[in-house]
Amino acid sequence: MANGPILCADDEPYNLGILRMALKEQHALVFARSGRETLRAVEKHNPALILLDVQMPDMDGYAVCRRLKDDERTRDIPVIFVTGMTQEVDEKAGFDVGAVDYIAKPISVPIVQARVQTHLSLVRADKLEKSYHDAIHMLGKAGHYNDTDTGAHIWRMAAYSRTLAETIGWSEELCGLLELAAPMHDTGKIGIPDAVLKKPGKLDAEEWRVMKSHTTIGHGILKQSDAPLFQLAGEIALNHHEKWDGSGYPNGLSAEEIPESARVVAVADVFDALSMKRPYKDAWPLAKILQFLRENAGTHLDSRLIEAFMDIQPRILDIKAEWDSRERALEGSLS
Repeated sequence: MANGPILCADDEPYNLGILRMALKEQHALVFARSGRETLRAVEKHNPALILLDVQMPDMDGYAVCRRLKDDERTRDIPVIFVTGMTQEVDEKAGFDVGAVDYIAKPISVPIVQARVQTHLSLVRADKLEKSYHDAIHMLGKAGHYNDTDTGAHIWRMAAYSRTLAETIGWSEELCGLLELAAPMHDTGKIGIPDAVLKKPGKLDAEEWRVMKSHTTIGHGILKQSDAPLFQLAGEIALNHHEKWDGSGYPNGLSAEEIPESARVVAVADVFDALSMKRPYKDAWPLAKILQFLRENAGTHLDSRLIEAFMDIQPRILDIKAEWDSRERALEGSLS
């Protein structure tokens, strides 16, 4: 859709001529003279954007826009109404049916050019954002591809992490970044051999050395980007196995030497790992999990974060219930 032409729909050749003059140097154009012709042109050309008159033969612009927004194949195509109907009630009607903008006739060439450029830029930004999120999800899944974790673990743990970060006063922007970064914490497991990652028994000293290297491997992958999200993900990947008392890895950091992002994710990760069924263990009862967290506060985990996590248990359990429901629904659809 982003690379498609601009569709100009108007029953007046004069108006189509102005739109052609305004846009032909920068954009591929297609034209329609009625509502039904507009729908056929959308089907054939898959336009990036539609400039749509309201008053047209056989089907007005509002009806055309409704049809487009009711179809999942076309609902994301931005529609700008170009019309002489400029009363407030007319503009409201246009926005109510899904238009993104309203240009009044008589048509001004600079205004048309500016509005078209703005909305095409928004389309490109939306597509880039989607690609960004897709890449994050793929990296998160890649880190667990050969592991025994269920797919929901990384997304559920990320939701716990965000909620805990909100509770201790992180900004909305940073909480959003953390929720996206947390699923990539085990990206480095891509580099761990199956013989180590899937070994059913206890790892020997050399195998444990290899397993611990997933922290530095993940950091090495993620730090390649200068984007704040991937910098945060790299920080978490490197440090999420550090422990408050300094007994963790890879660098033996202790207390507040450990980045708070990694300390938050560590609490969420431990809680979720204990609360889920794995091939080698049953899910722990909630009371036993909370007891374990309390016992490990000040040694493995940050006591302040554990206290905050206890305070938000109702919210955490709501998140768990929501993800458990999603997992059951997915399993049901695959059975």
